[in-house]
Amino acid sequence: MHFDYTEEHLTVRDAARDFAQTELLPGVIERDTEAKFPHEQIKKMGELGFMGMMVDPKYNGGGMDTVSYVLAMEEISKIDASASVSMSVNNSLVCWGLEKYGSEEQKQKYLTKLATGELIGAFCLSEPEAGSDATSQKTTAELQGDHYLLNGTKNWITNGNSASVYLVIAQTDPEKGHKGISAFIVEKGWDGFVIGKKEDKLGIRGSDTHSLMFTDVKVPVENRIGDEGFGFRFAMETLNGGRIGIAAQALGIASGAYELSLAYSKERKAFGKPISQHQAIQFKLADMATQIEAARLLVLKSAWLKDQGKDYADASAMAKLYASEVAMNVTVEAVQVHGGYGYVKEYHVERMMRDAKITQIYEGTSEIQKIVISRSILR
Repeated sequence: MHFDYTEEHLTVRDAARDFAQTELLPGVIERDTEAKFPHEQIKKMGELGFMGMMVDPKYNGGGMDTVSYVLAMEEISKIDASASVSMSVNNSLVCWGLEKYGSEEQKQKYLTKLATGELIGAFCLSEPEAGSDATSQKTTAELQGDHYLLNGTKNWITNGNSASVYLVIAQTDPEKGHKGISAFIVEKGWDGFVIGKKEDKLGIRGSDTHSLMFTDVKVPVENRIGDEGFGFRFAMETLNGGRIGIAAQALGIASGAYELSLAYSKERKAFGKPISQHQAIQFKLADMATQIEAARLLVLKSAWLKDQGKDYADASAMAKLYASEVAMNVTVEAVQVHGGYGYVKEYHVERMMRDAKITQIYEGTSEIQKIVISRSILR
């Protein structure tokens, strides 16, 4: 297992870092305050290839490996977690799911545009009574000749209003339980498809999170992904890769907060010397750096396993679990290092602390990751 970065890895990382600094940093505080989706920035990310990084070039993607993807995710997340979560969903869930399991017609119609950012995708699994419990789907899709009638509600959908293509998980045969769950491609604007209000969130406020309502939405049979009953497996395997993206996001939030704290500690003086020369601050910085490095290795391992075609389910769960805890720990300490300044928006770390919390919740809560890991080690 080698984590030596190739020249391509470094080029991708540096490009993402430059984009984050020049395009995302200006206005990031205002977008957070106003809960404004970064439309122009996401469009530019698509033009630069960040919205379909791992997609085969024949479908307009970048053809990059997962390591390149997590390096870019970390750099984007250091500056704007609201932009990086849109990037994560489009790459890890929507594009990957379509490329892996979609038909050639579906790839030509949707994936080619999603990979360039011309279209943005959303992954629709969570419901009012089915968040982490994906087996309890209440949304139904009833076959009616050449189409399905889709009915139900989805909650907490990232890119809820900005997306044009939605991958929707629904029950097609309730009597079969999770074996009766299927996956569908739904387009924005179809009759009966209503987008609910935008959630007013604690963190990642620039990301548009909405509820979606489906009332007798006609979904063509050709928009089903795989066979009937394939939806649960589709969702679980897609989420395994999605956890890598969220782990990389958590890593980026933590490393961004740490870098700000390190720089601030060298500038801020107390008792006649920079606070970086006080042992109390040195201990905090040492703990932050160590936790971040450990999280980075877990994230890279899960990405490497995926690139090698090996089983990465446990590794991605561990990476997501630990990196999200590190993000929360490090950002809290970053506020502490900044003192009173850490509590105001101008210094960014209070936003990072708010953004960090969601990484412990979406793509399965930390408790769900522990269940995944414990089932494996007890098997």
